[in-house]
Amino acid sequence: MQIIDVLHPGRANVSKAELKEKLASLYEVKDPNTIFVFKFRTHFGGGKSTGFGLIYDNVENAKKYEPKYRLIRNGLATKVEKSRKQLKERKNRAKKVRGVKKTKAGDAGKAGKKK
Repeated sequence: MQIIDVLHPGRANVSKAELKEKLASLYEVKDPNTIFVFKFRTHFGGGKSTGFGLIYDNVENAKKYEPKYRLIRNGLATKVEKSRKQLKERKNRAKKVRGVKKTKAGDAGKAGKKK
């Protein structure tokens, strides 16, 4: 993980896509999907931003080590859409039990209700 300082006078900020392109040319990376930039914060007064960047050897390593939300943001994974009702039912089932059993209570709805 490297800390990346970006100077951008006269601009509000720099897009992550531009940063990925620049890092790819700077470090001679063949596949831009192996570059992950995140947690960028613009300094007070503007003109400078700081964030983090990771470059993986290949896409398989990136999928193995990166958190799921970052894979979704970079287009390497898809987000599973759950309906609002499903989320609420799972939450209410989990409220009725304590501790480790909460995960089983959440999974019970997936298998189907038994009466």
